[in-house]
This record gives sequence, C-alpha cells and structure tokens, in this order.
Amino acid sequence: MIDNKTYSLKDIIKTGLLSGLIALSLSVIGFITLLNKRELVAGILSLGHVFLFSPLIAFAYLSAVRIKDEGKYKILGSGFLIGILTSIPLLILALIEHFYDIRQFLVNVSPDLMEILLFNQGIVAGSIILMLGMGLVGLLAAGLQTLPENIRGPITYALTWTLLIGTFSEILSGRLRSFFGPQFVKIIFVRKALNPLVAGILLLFFAGLEINTQKRKKRDDVKRPWKNLDPRIKNGLGMLLLLLLPLVLGTYLTEVVNNVGLYVLMGLGLNIVVGFAGLLDLGYVAFFAIGAYVMGILTTQGHLGFVSMSFWTALPFSVGAATLAGIMLGIPVLRMRGDYLAIVTLGFGEIIRILALSDMLKNQFGGAQGILQIPKPNIAGFDLVKPEFLFYVILLGVLLALFVSWRLRDSRLGRQWMAMREDEDVAEAMGINLVSTKLLAFATGAAFSGLAGAIFASKLTSIFPHSFNLIVSINVLCLIIVGGLGSLPGVVVGALILVGLPELLREFAEYRMLMYGALLIVMMLLMPEGFIPSEVSKRELHAHEIQD
Repeated sequence: MIDNKTYSLKDIIKTGLLSGLIALSLSVIGFITLLNKRELVAGILSLGHVFLFSPLIAFAYLSAVRIKDEGKYKILGSGFLIGILTSIPLLILALIEHFYDIRQFLVNVSPDLMEILLFNQGIVAGSIILMLGMGLVGLLAAGLQTLPENIRGPITYALTWTLLIGTFSEILSGRLRSFFGPQFVKIIFVRKALNPLVAGILLLFFAGLEINTQKRKKRDDVKRPWKNLDPRIKNGLGMLLLLLLPLVLGTYLTEVVNNVGLYVLMGLGLNIVVGFAGLLDLGYVAFFAIGAYVMGILTTQGHLGFVSMSFWTALPFSVGAATLAGIMLGIPVLRMRGDYLAIVTLGFGEIIRILALSDMLKNQFGGAQGILQIPKPNIAGFDLVKPEFLFYVILLGVLLALFVSWRLRDSRLGRQWMAMREDEDVAEAMGINLVSTKLLAFATGAAFSGLAGAIFASKLTSIFPHSFNLIVSINVLCLIIVGGLGSLPGVVVGALILVGLPELLREFAEYRMLMYGALLIVMMLLMPEGFIPSEVSKRELHAHEIQD
C-alpha cells in the first residue's frame, strides 16, 4: 500500500538517491552492459536502457502518486528532481573511472558501460546529457500521474505490450517465420529488434485497443456479445483453443508449456494441503519422486524392469503409491502444526531422495544411475514422442486436477479444510474430525503430485535422484503463494511466472534469475495477496482496511 502522508523535500531527495544507487548497482555488476546488447527497437532503445531507467520511472511515478493532491507543478518538479538525483551516483562513477582505472576492483566498469552512461559522448557533454535525460524521464514518469485515467491507461498499456514484444522478439520471430516466411519477419524485425516503424504502429494499435476497451466497459452488458454467450459455448471455444495451442506454439514453446503444466499439477495438489487445509508441507517433492519411480520401475525396459507395463497400466499404481505415502506421512504428524510440521515434512522429502540415491536399494531404484529406458505414453500403438503430443496428456491431467480441486473447494470437505486452516481447536470443537480431514488433505495433494511425477518420468524417459531436490518443493510452494493461496487460477498464473518466465528469459544467461527475483520482490511489495488471490485470502489480508 502507498502511504499518502506528507511527502517532503527530504523524502524526495532520499527517493532520488535510492533510485540512483539501484541504477549504479545494476551497472557495476555488468547487468546493464549485457542487456544493452539486446535491442528492443532497432537503433533507438535497448533492454539495457530500459533497466537503467526502470528504477527512476518506478520511483518517480510512485512519488507522484503520494503527492497527487498537491498540484501538477509540484508533481512534475518532484519527478524532475528525482531524475537529477538518480544521475548523481552514475556521474560519480563516470568521473572516478575517467581519472582512475578502477577495473581492477570493479571488472564490469568497462568502456562499454561508460559509452552507455555517457551516450557515446565525452565526460562533460555526456554528464550533462545523462543528468538532463534522467531529469526528463523522471518528469515524464511523474507526469503520467497528472493525466486522466482514460489517457494514462492506453499509454501504459501500449508501452508495456510493445516492450514485451521487443523483449521476446526472438521467440516471436521464430513462430512468425514458420507461418508467414522469412520475408514477413524481416519487415517486422531488424535482426532481433523491432523495426522502429513497426514499433510505432504497435504503440498506436495497443493504445487504440485499450481506448476501445475502456469505451466498451462504459456500455451496458447487452451491447457486449461475448459476456452474453452461453457458458457452454465459451467453454467449448476455450477447449478448442487449448487443443490447437501446440500447432501455434511449436516444439520449443510447447515444451515450456509442458513443464509449466507439470508444476500446475503439483501446485494444485500443494494448494489443497497448504492453501485449503493450512498444512505447511516442505517435503512435497517426495510424492513427486514416488510417482516417478513407481512409473519407472513398472515400465522400464532396462535391467530394473520387472513387469514392463504400459504407461496407462502403470499410471494408477503410481498415483496409488503416492496417495498411500501421503497417508503414511499424515499419520505421525497429525498433532503437529506450523514450523514443526514443516520440518518433519522436509525430513520426509529428504529421506525419499536419499533412499533413491543409496547403494542399498540400487537394485530396486538404480541408485545414482537412476532408471533409464522408460517408454513414452502410447495410444493405439502410437508413441507420444514429441512435446506437441505429450501436451495433451499433461493437459488431461491438469484439467482433471482442476475439476477435482474446484469440486472439493466448495464441498463439505473443502469447508472443513478451510475451517481447520483458520483454527484447528475451534474446528474440532465444531465437530470436525481432524484425523480424517488432515489425512484426506495429504492423500489428495499426494495423488496430484504422484500423477505429475508419473508423467514426468515418461516425458524424460529417464529419472535420477538429483531431479527431486528440496528446491522443487520450494518452487511449488512459491508458485501458489505468488499466484494466491487457495486460488485455482492463481496456481496457473504462479506456474507461468515462476516456471515459464525463466525459460523464456534463458537468452539472458545468469542474469535472468536476477530479473526473476526482482519481479518477485516487486510483486510481494505491491500485491502481497498474490496475483489472483482467493476471496477469503483477500479479505484476510485487507481486514485492517475494512476496519479503518
């Protein structure tokens, strides 16, 4: 939340210097130099410039929000001052580098960085351009707040989408080339960057689209045919779109979507345990591993194979084994809650991983060598080898898990889970059997994870113990928190952000995780309830506002 208390000159100075220190940090670690090689709009704007100015834009805009009632000139003046102050740490760095060789201490303070900061000018002219440029950017960012919503919205929407298209231009150009040929791609993109003319057209298009959307929102629902469509028709169109998705995405993007789908499956299971029932499980990867290993043992054609079942025959056994493990874990931890429950479940996850890794059970689980030669799913004699074919298996599993979660959420059992999450003692006093309720939560969550593990094993055709580390449990827990605890759409959004986004940013090497981490920090500061929170979680987190 934004504090609307008096915002003094001292606060503006602090904000500007903080913005400058963030820009300085991004510069000295080599982040700006690396991203500057990636142009968004050919010859005009690079990703390095976007990140160099991003702290300033964010702080100037948020400062303008805090003083939005204090007049237009004060808002513009504060934005300009924040921009000038942001440039000061960068100017100090440029001056020090000009007179002293500091690369022996800061290896990323290179001539390339100085060219970026000083706009390929000398130290005097470049410093003036940097200072005035930062001031102008701060003024424009703050000036957005002074515009009416019907103007500010389209500008923000158009800039966001145009920059996103420029950022993911390499992926988009590949798909467009498949459909329309290389000549069409050359019109839109110059190397990996947007053609400046096309970028301008995109800005106008997205701005017009948002203006049209705003106008339609003001009209009566009768004039909006999409909202008045029969829900069955909507669902049918949505299903048709999903079925055609692999044809549109291609092999690489479909593989990314498949990975996201597996995490959605696990996220839906953990959402029942943590989001619905309030049981913090940090060993959730254990059920994922059990499902994968049972699938591997029952289907492998290698030396560990005992029965050589098909994928579809072994699938119920994999899910059943994971469900049984969930019940076995639930029994000894029935009276535990909070941190103690988290530690015990974490230990359970590590036990399963170490058992799979140990030489004692090497003949059964393969030890460090894992299980190889696991067959792909097969339908009517046709092996689902390509990611485009496996997509439908994962989609079927996700849709099944979504349907079960949706029905359980509003059922009697779902309400019992939520009552237990709020207060176990009160829930027990109201007649809820905590033993059966907890065991059902663990068993249902484990079943979804076992299903994901079984598909994962068949997808890769080989599994190893290192694939089932604690970090998998942490990632699944993070995605349901980011999406919104207890929210089914939130699980999908969280998986797209935490699993899909790092894959799409893979071209940015090791710095992609820095971008990913920065996004999480911003999200938790501005949207602590998650991107798509459940109504219950939203009310709980904003209860103090309702009371005020």
